[in-house]
Amino acid sequence: MLCRFQVSRLVVAAVLAALCVLPCAVSAHDIPNDVTVQMFVKPEGQHLHILVRVPLKAMRDIIFPQRGPGYLDIERTAPLLPGAAKLWIAGFFEVYEGDALLPNSQVMATRISLPSDFSFSSYETALAHVTAPPLPESTDVIWDQAMLDVLFDSPIQSDRARFSIQPRFARLGLRVITVLRFVPPGGAVRAFEFDGDPGLVRLDPRWYQAALNFVHFGFLHILDGTDHLLFLFCLVIPFRRLRALIPVVTAFTVAHSVTLIASAYNFAPDSLWFPPLIEVLIAASIVYMALENIVGASSVQRRWMIAFGFGLVHGFGFSFALRQSLQFAGSHMLTSLLSFNIGVELGQLLVLILLIPVLQLFFRYAVAERMGTIILSAIVAHTAWHWMLDRGSVLRQFRFEWPVLDATLLALVLRWLVLFTILGGLLWLVRMASQRWTSRTASARLPAEVPVTSHGLAPMQPATALDSRASLDHPS
Repeated sequence: MLCRFQVSRLVVAAVLAALCVLPCAVSAHDIPNDVTVQMFVKPEGQHLHILVRVPLKAMRDIIFPQRGPGYLDIERTAPLLPGAAKLWIAGFFEVYEGDALLPNSQVMATRISLPSDFSFSSYETALAHVTAPPLPESTDVIWDQAMLDVLFDSPIQSDRARFSIQPRFARLGLRVITVLRFVPPGGAVRAFEFDGDPGLVRLDPRWYQAALNFVHFGFLHILDGTDHLLFLFCLVIPFRRLRALIPVVTAFTVAHSVTLIASAYNFAPDSLWFPPLIEVLIAASIVYMALENIVGASSVQRRWMIAFGFGLVHGFGFSFALRQSLQFAGSHMLTSLLSFNIGVELGQLLVLILLIPVLQLFFRYAVAERMGTIILSAIVAHTAWHWMLDRGSVLRQFRFEWPVLDATLLALVLRWLVLFTILGGLLWLVRMASQRWTSRTASARLPAEVPVTSHGLAPMQPATALDSRASLDHPS
């Protein structure tokens, strides 16, 4: 009886001990919320060196030895680090030399680092830190605050080749941000930052690879941009002929290309109030276009000029969305920007091709053209008006400060004056060409029996005697 009682006490004690240990074990396997992965990629000779820093808590299947109240046992943890690096880091990225997949990277060195360590600010300091002696065993660091630094090495054919990497670190946490820096031989460091799994990242893309990539970006961006689509919708409502709309949409594309390129080359203000201001102006442009449709004061020539003016504003909006993607342009900045605009133009043409027949059917079978134009434009104006008010409230939170009059400001103003002078000249040339085209088209539509001279229509000639005799012989 006594033995049975002692056994029961031992079972209860074991259960209590398991319950006390269970939260610690479960916490070691919890998926962390935010994880930041830092990487350096440097080709050097016949080797590709890859430095990676990952939070230790992201390796959920490994329970690292601890001492005291949650402190990492550095000495007992050291033998586990190479296996953890192979399983949780090397298995989550692939590197390509040209189109050839490199073999799995070999672990050359591992090291536990403190969260306050800033050695990954440059490749040289990170390499020196990873290959340095480990932390002393007496160092007190909480296990889920420690960082794991790893040096990988892969054999390559040449350090002048074009490399690509496909990271798949999204499974390390609920939200994973990867900061990657490519250190080419004899070139400037190229920084990348992406969220989740970005797919194949070309560290040094060729011009056509960057062009195709940014055409894809532009095509998807115009389809995802609700405000830009509403502006395009307002352009389409009064003119439902593709031939008449192509110059209007092209003027819009050319205009936003100018400000997009100017913003990418740091011609735009960098103040905090500038992006909210542009968002307000974009909403205001939609309201204006919708009201113009309601009033009915629109023509093709007037519409393309207005589209050009508002396209300058929308270009800044495109630049805000493109800032994150410009890191994939490599050394082909201008090519990528022009390709992005080509993608936007293709997306706009696709919208026109789909939208024009729908509007034709709507005005033919649902409602009269004039009434339908008013109804649709009123709905768009109502939506854009609320956008303008909401974005205006955000803009009011920023304090506007007049820029300081100095040499930098004067240089910026002169650049924009030159740019607007060039744009004015181009607009004048386009307008003259449009007027000549209109006059030639009108002349071609005149009846064939009415001669056209260089000064206009030829004067009517008096009837001859033969004409009078013919009219008498054949009375009407």
